[in-house]
Amino acid sequence: MAVVPGTKAVVLASGGVDSTTALALARKEGYDIYALTLDYGQRHRCELDAARRVVESLGAKQHVIAAVDLRVFGGSALTAAIDVPRHRQHTGGIPVTYVPARNTIFLSFALAWCEVLRAQDIFIGANIVDYSGYPDCRPEFLDAFARLAQLATKAGVEGSSHYRIHAPLLHLTKGAIIRAGAEAGVDFSLTHSCYDPTPDGLACSFCDSCALRRRGFLEAGIPDPTRYA
Repeated sequence: MAVVPGTKAVVLASGGVDSTTALALARKEGYDIYALTLDYGQRHRCELDAARRVVESLGAKQHVIAAVDLRVFGGSALTAAIDVPRHRQHTGGIPVTYVPARNTIFLSFALAWCEVLRAQDIFIGANIVDYSGYPDCRPEFLDAFARLAQLATKAGVEGSSHYRIHAPLLHLTKGAIIRAGAEAGVDFSLTHSCYDPTPDGLACSFCDSCALRRRGFLEAGIPDPTRYA
């Protein structure tokens, strides 16, 4: 179904490969982009700079960086003094890089902005193929959140909005995501993936996110522009 010109979409933009590709695809479909980045106290702070770069590169009607400091709770290698795993063997289980309820929090912020904008569409770069086992990337979660959105908002209850959660990358491999992003105009040199970068922003090479990124570019047959330590 063609997107009506002027249709607004809130796009979660972390500065990584997946969210940047989702943003590019939303723009390609014809949505007016309202990019939302969460500064949640993540140890890989350079992703905030990456988010600014990619949003500026791809264009948006507005880019908001909202602060919610999840370090007050900790519980993750990304928000507490816990070592980021390297060379991890994927043997099942949810890794320590999982941030408790992160996508629930992110989508809640996106939903709040949607209601203010009178928008009904939210884009998220969630993926269940090449991912680290996070429960909040599953389609069951996204479907449940869409139902919650109708119940939890004034616009939903009054029937003036029917919220849609778009996860266009959900069933793609990392290589397919990178190919789709390249076709949609993404400059991947602007993105950042590493969970544990060096102080000068070099990717560590060995965390889960670096491993997935490297494998994805290899699968896509596209040179990886990442600066690795």
